[in-house]
Amino acid sequence: MLADKLYNAYKTKSKPNVLVIGDLMLDHYIFGSANRLSPEAPVPVININKETKIVGGAANVASNLKELGANVYLAGLTGDDIYGEEIKSILDSNQIDTSLIIKDNTRLTTIKTRVIAGNHHIVRIDKEDIHEISKELESIFLQTVEECIKKADIIILSDYNKGLLSQNLCLRIIELCKQNNKKVVVDPKGLDYSKYQGAYIIKPNRKELAEASKTERITNNEALVKAADVIFKITQAEYLVVTLSEAGIAIISNQAHKVIPVVATEVYDVTGAGDTVIATLAYCLAMGFDIEEAATIANYAAAIVIKHIGSATTTIEEVIQSLDK
Repeated sequence: MLADKLYNAYKTKSKPNVLVIGDLMLDHYIFGSANRLSPEAPVPVININKETKIVGGAANVASNLKELGANVYLAGLTGDDIYGEEIKSILDSNQIDTSLIIKDNTRLTTIKTRVIAGNHHIVRIDKEDIHEISKELESIFLQTVEECIKKADIIILSDYNKGLLSQNLCLRIIELCKQNNKKVVVDPKGLDYSKYQGAYIIKPNRKELAEASKTERITNNEALVKAADVIFKITQAEYLVVTLSEAGIAIISNQAHKVIPVVATEVYDVTGAGDTVIATLAYCLAMGFDIEEAATIANYAAAIVIKHIGSATTTIEEVIQSLDK
């Protein structure tokens, strides 16, 4: 059984070294109640009873990996501001290596503020700069991550389209990984997947795949494979792992495709579920599981975190328990 194999690997194998490179952000949650409308405008008045701040983006991928039991190295950019310091503080408290995080004084650290009344998401307010990393900082960043690439078992590119993972930087990182025989797993963003050329796995969701392949809609397996073929020609990736929401996860190569059905569960919030999938996928591949096993385990991990409001993480013990059911 897969649960037994995962348990044995977790107990007997060394922790994998995983390097996460990507956009960092701070997720700010304001929880309260709404019992009346404002006299100033037809909007609810929120009485705040709790506020929390957690790390998001690539930092959430790193947090997922830490909870799974990996040795995690996180590389990214923050602004030279209080939000960047808060991200580093949260990561340090979770014992995630932050030595590869660089301050960029030309940008604000991304912060997303979500206001939630009861179980209703009322509004999201974003504060950020998303201009592309400068050529000078790009070279500094590449030099910063080079040694860690050599000792990592697998590398994740967590792209949130916030300016770090430019076309040039992505291609340079992937080339450096190939020179060191390291696999790159990409969580993509945007319409131009040519910047991921040479990656081992690219993990879009169905909507992202449709947009990047210029497919109107993906409603069946034929459309899914046809859209994937477009991306394979652009990227020469070995696999696409496509999250299909209620339909599960598809594993597609040039030779075949397979859909792993969704794990039935209650859904409270899908925020960060993609981070859990990419983290679990990379962790399992680094531990020696094949792609189908890794995607299946990632499917179960995602089913656990979407039961919680906000970006959540899970542990190997929880995943094993879920697999055992």
